[in-house]
Amino acid sequence: MKKLLFVVTALLTLGSCGDNPEETMTVKGKIKGLKKGTLYLQHVPDSVLITVDSVAINGDGNFSFKTKLMSPEVFYLYLDKKDNNDINDRITFFAEPGIITINTDWNTFDTTAKITGSETQEKLEEYRQTMSAINKRNIEIMMKAAQPENELSQISIDSLENISNRNTQRGYAFAINFALNNKSSFIAPYIALKEIPDANNKYLDSIYSVLSPEVAESKYGKELATFLKK
Repeated sequence: MKKLLFVVTALLTLGSCGDNPEETMTVKGKIKGLKKGTLYLQHVPDSVLITVDSVAINGDGNFSFKTKLMSPEVFYLYLDKKDNNDINDRITFFAEPGIITINTDWNTFDTTAKITGSETQEKLEEYRQTMSAINKRNIEIMMKAAQPENELSQISIDSLENISNRNTQRGYAFAINFALNNKSSFIAPYIALKEIPDANNKYLDSIYSVLSPEVAESKYGKELATFLKK
């Protein structure tokens, strides 16, 4: 009897070790209106996009994934709706240990997604909101210059180009300052690596030098260190 109790206790201990809350992420939610399709949980561990898990949905838009997560990083939900159309079928979110809830609609899968449970995701959305306005301004400038009815003089073209350059510089400045002001967030090295990798190295080095120890040891923190060494 004692041997049996020892074996049961050992198995329970091993089971709990394999399901460490600090290294486990649960992604759950509902895709409203989806009757049939396959949902994939994906990420890029190195340089290739891989599928971590998948679930077939048939008549119910609810889903749930559970996976081990060694460090916060960007993950994707890809929805194959069997409609031969890949537009608006992928949601990008910043994964963290814990429970992340993603609710959306099948026909506006990526644009109406509501994501909760990830502090870094909140920072990513804050960053994107400002960058979206900056990018929108650049598009407006380019469209004005490209309209055939606008016979612009060279002076006007040069002026628009200067405005566009200043707006681009504004975007770089915002990204750098956002990373520096969020040195304890996993968003900081991500922005340096994925948003402004062509920025002057002194700015990227400044971002890395202020990262908290935990962030510096994260996936993107280590990748930024390697990038700077190269």
